[in-house]
Amino acid sequence: MLRTSNRSEAENLLSGLALGFSADPFMRWLYPEPDEFLTHFPRVMDFFGGRAFEHGSAFRNGDFTAGALWLPPSIHPDEERLVACFEQTVAPEKHDALFETFGQMDNYHPDEDCWHLAFIAVDPFRQGKGLGSALLECCLKRCDEDGRPAYLESTNPTNLSLYKRYGFQEMGLIKADQAPPLFPMFRAAQ
Repeated sequence: MLRTSNRSEAENLLSGLALGFSADPFMRWLYPEPDEFLTHFPRVMDFFGGRAFEHGSAFRNGDFTAGALWLPPSIHPDEERLVACFEQTVAPEKHDALFETFGQMDNYHPDEDCWHLAFIAVDPFRQGKGLGSALLECCLKRCDEDGRPAYLESTNPTNLSLYKRYGFQEMGLIKADQAPPLFPMFRAAQ
């Protein structure tokens, strides 16, 4: 059964999400060392998608092994804190490619109000059991009830087929220097 999480459960949900991103090409490019990844990536998720906790759009299963952070229309990442975190925690030689990636992300982000899937992940121990699909179905139902489109940037090409099954279409490719590519995807209002 899926439920929403508030700020008091953020640490548990962010820890579960981090497990799901432990082999993600882009996130592990940012933080290739395990200790750096485990220390910094939960903060990155919080700065990018953590406003979902205050808006009732942080979803999880019962044991926090699957979760999603959705930013509602007109709610955006905490860019100031995110940039500061990146500047302090990502290797300086990656900064140009990282910030170019974010510039390209801005170019693809729809101008119209939409739901933005900041993060969705399932603990690798629990993958293949339909948890990711259940999360998408639940959250997209909310988007549809709201009559708004949905948008995401996939950091892992292996997830594209899942998103396509739920009506997302690729918009292009985000690629900057040595950074792994990201795949912006859009799902029209249903």
